[in-house]
Amino acid sequence: MHKIKDEWGEFLVKLARRAIEEYLKSGKIIKPPKDTPEELWEKMGVFVTLNRHGVPKQTALRGCIGFPLPIYPLVEATIKAAIYAAVDDPRFPPVSLDEMNNIIIEVSVLTPPELIEGPPEERPKKIKVGRDGLIIEKGIYSGLLLPQVPIEWGWDEEEFLAETCWKAGLPPDCWLDPDTKVYKFTAEIFEEEYPRGPVKRKPLSQT
Repeated sequence: MHKIKDEWGEFLVKLARRAIEEYLKSGKIIKPPKDTPEELWEKMGVFVTLNRHGVPKQTALRGCIGFPLPIYPLVEATIKAAIYAAVDDPRFPPVSLDEMNNIIIEVSVLTPPELIEGPPEERPKKIKVGRDGLIIEKGIYSGLLLPQVPIEWGWDEEEFLAETCWKAGLPPDCWLDPDTKVYKFTAEIFEEEYPRGPVKRKPLSQT
């Protein structure tokens, strides 16, 4: 997997916005641009997050959908995830075109998930808030939280595991169950400073 250069991150964020706005205007799914950098045709996981501008973090989320696994070329996955985040996130009504004037686009490019091995009680020691995102799977249930989420909410590693269990529709202590699989991944994150504004790399660190 390539390290995502800042200019590629900017390209993906602007592409995500264009994909959403074109879809909301015409119902058409745009094709990857001809000037797409060759490296962005590599298959990678990606999530697109829509946040309302100028409101507290806890109420800003307006949509977030993506692909945890590298099943599509990154440029195509970004277009798909952007549109799905805008119109298909079951937690929210579809975004309107007017709303896009007040929405910040965030693109997270993911490394392939890595299974955390060993006794379940040692899982908190094997993850790090400020670096890792989590996927929890048990039976038909699964949930994912991106690396930026525990930072924004001030969680420690055990709280992060518990909240990912909740996201999967499972009890918060399901991470202690040997039958529960826990995966970690990292992400490179790029976001607009304000709607349609400059794109910056979002640093991840525990505060």
